[in-house]
Amino acid sequence: MDLKLLVIWALLGAVCYSSAQPEGNECIKANAESCGDCIQAGAKCGWCTDSEFLKQGEPTSARCDELDSLKKRGCLAAKIENPRGSQRILRNKPVTNRKKGGEKLKPEDITQIQPQKLALSLRSGEAQTIHLKFKRAEDYPIDLYYLMDLSYSMKDDLENVKNLGTSLMLEMSKITSDFRIGFGSFVEKTVMPYISTTPAKLLNPCTGDQNCTSPFSYKNVLKLTSNGKQFNTLVGQQQISGNLDSPEGGFDAIMQVAVCGEHIGWRNVTRLLVFSTDAGFHFAGDGKLGGIVLPNDGKCHLENNMYTMSHHYDYPSIAHLVQKLSDNNIQTIFAVTEEFQPVYKELKNLIPKSAVGTLSANSSNVINLIIDAYNSLSSEVILENSKLPEGVTITYQSRCKNGVVSTGEDGRKCSNISIGDEVSFSINITAQGCPKHSKSETIKIRPLGFTEEVEIRLSFICDCECQKDGIVSKDLCHYGNGTFECGACRCNKGRIGRDCECRRDEVSSEDLDRNCRKDNGTDLCSNNGECVCGKCECKKRDNPEEYYSGKYCECDNFNCDRSNNKLCGGHGRCECRVCVCDVNYTGSACDCSLDTSTCLASNNQICNGRGLCECGACRCTDPKFQGPTCEICPTCPGVCTEHKACVQCRAFGTGEKKETCERDCNYFTLIKVKDREKLPQPVQVFPLMHCKERDANDCWFYYTYAVNNQTEVHVVETLECPAGPDIIPIVAGVVAGIVLIGLALLLIWKLLMIIHDRREFAKFEKEKMNAKWDTQENPIYRSPINNFQNPNYGRKTAVL
Repeated sequence: MDLKLLVIWALLGAVCYSSAQPEGNECIKANAESCGDCIQAGAKCGWCTDSEFLKQGEPTSARCDELDSLKKRGCLAAKIENPRGSQRILRNKPVTNRKKGGEKLKPEDITQIQPQKLALSLRSGEAQTIHLKFKRAEDYPIDLYYLMDLSYSMKDDLENVKNLGTSLMLEMSKITSDFRIGFGSFVEKTVMPYISTTPAKLLNPCTGDQNCTSPFSYKNVLKLTSNGKQFNTLVGQQQISGNLDSPEGGFDAIMQVAVCGEHIGWRNVTRLLVFSTDAGFHFAGDGKLGGIVLPNDGKCHLENNMYTMSHHYDYPSIAHLVQKLSDNNIQTIFAVTEEFQPVYKELKNLIPKSAVGTLSANSSNVINLIIDAYNSLSSEVILENSKLPEGVTITYQSRCKNGVVSTGEDGRKCSNISIGDEVSFSINITAQGCPKHSKSETIKIRPLGFTEEVEIRLSFICDCECQKDGIVSKDLCHYGNGTFECGACRCNKGRIGRDCECRRDEVSSEDLDRNCRKDNGTDLCSNNGECVCGKCECKKRDNPEEYYSGKYCECDNFNCDRSNNKLCGGHGRCECRVCVCDVNYTGSACDCSLDTSTCLASNNQICNGRGLCECGACRCTDPKFQGPTCEICPTCPGVCTEHKACVQCRAFGTGEKKETCERDCNYFTLIKVKDREKLPQPVQVFPLMHCKERDANDCWFYYTYAVNNQTEVHVVETLECPAGPDIIPIVAGVVAGIVLIGLALLLIWKLLMIIHDRREFAKFEKEKMNAKWDTQENPIYRSPINNFQNPNYGRKTAVL
């Protein structure tokens, strides 16, 4: 068990370590053999077209590097191929500022999103940002299609819906002056609940004396129209139907309403589908119960306004419905009874731009339900894009009302938008590499539930401009075995090498490998490269500023001596593992300066004539002297006296330099200590002088003087002063008096003790003389024997 744990921890450690390693230079990792390959590696990559750029041993792919690195390596900016992406706006019609009651406009003349068409040129790894703005237009046209369940349980609802046309037209006129309404109904597939039902039952599925129409899957009763009275008339002619199971075939009806645009009469305006029912729904797979196994094909199958393929195709899946509703910009309002609210709320979460409203038992509240649902749907804008080409990514950022900024999935939408409000979106589109089959693609971005869209044409920068000037010549690229372009040979298929001088099948030949071994050694290219066509191509390192070079890759520019943790001390460059120093510097790490100006003393002598200037600093040949220019002698006589006045004025504000202290005495660092024990002690590293000096008041002060990179003076912060002359006799008298008093008290105590002892001894002698007992008998002795006598002993007994 312990061994298993150790293995697991080791693997986890390896994973953590590898994940912590830097990603490195993507340009170098690409190992690009052409300019086109290089610019696809990343947005930071450039290609040096200078034919003389590469050093001996460097491969062609070394031309591809980050821009700053190429410049540091000596490639001029004019010789660097670095194309950038761009964008152009092709159609930019302003959003419509339309007022209700104003000029009548056709739906296609109303603009709510801007711009409408762009062209982007994408460079791999470089994002192009486009800015869109959306504004809800006032008095925007609306098409509403009412799709109703006509099963028997909806009988009372049908009565209320018969007058819906004119009432809804009146209410919607408060929102838009261009409103159209249509009607459709559904029940169920005829093969599902009636497999064993009699023909008579199919003609009238209701019980008793109820007159019902035969069951059907979906019927388009009324195409979208602006005539509310016609809606009332046709709906009033409808009859309910029936089926045996509770779920209805509403999904079949929704699919046909979505895809049969010509039959329904949809315009390119706001499209609303009101789905009214008091039951659940069948979905994909349920058709198998009736022997229907073909999946729904998502196509229109209306003949004489009836869905004719309900017995042939299964119900559509939820995902299929979502796709078709989105493709046709239809916003769905589910008007369902309280009992089925949870089911349809879950369905709403799967269908973008949909809403759920609670339908009363008899549909009396349907108008208010539609108005509320429309306001909720229209107050939110959600952007969606078409399928992206391979390698293309897109991100959104929204700026909504009151300056609220959102990113991620929330960056696609803005909520609580009122009519006339304007919101904006920033969209980043990035490509990684180039498409395999096409160099241009088109994507579309549109707000869900709206017919308007933004078309974006994408083109990809896959090649460099210099590739257009490629030269095919027998004088270049080894007798024309490649094309000379962008400063290098681009070899034909099957050829390799910097000059395309070898066939690919010759690469591992022993004769060629011999040319890659230095001094007939065993290592190919010093283990720092690969032997290609008898020539070493050196490895590339993650750090673009570090590289191998040389005929055998035996050199590098990063293994030279260092000083102060800098390569060549920061005063030279590393060439083939040897520092080449800048002017006025020498040494293996270029850490020795040849400049003697730093050794000049105030008398213009080098090191005051007491030493040698080495690497820009004085080396004092006289051991007594030290300091930057050998000017200090800490142990020489008179040092303490020399610095006394400055120490005195800086530490205590007294002395002969009190007035000029700030000007004359700032050549050392002063450090105060509490007592003499805190003063520094002599050490071997640098000389230290202990000083004791007296001031004008006969007070002593103590300090140390030392030079260690800088001059330091440690001084005891309190003066040591003698007592005053008038005080001494007084103190002496007091002390003498105290001593005499003490002696007198001691003598008195001694006398009293003698008198006390004598009195006690006399008292003892007196008591001894008055004693009455025998000196041989214990005076407190008592005999243990007691005698008792009977009082009646010897008397005669009385006769009774």
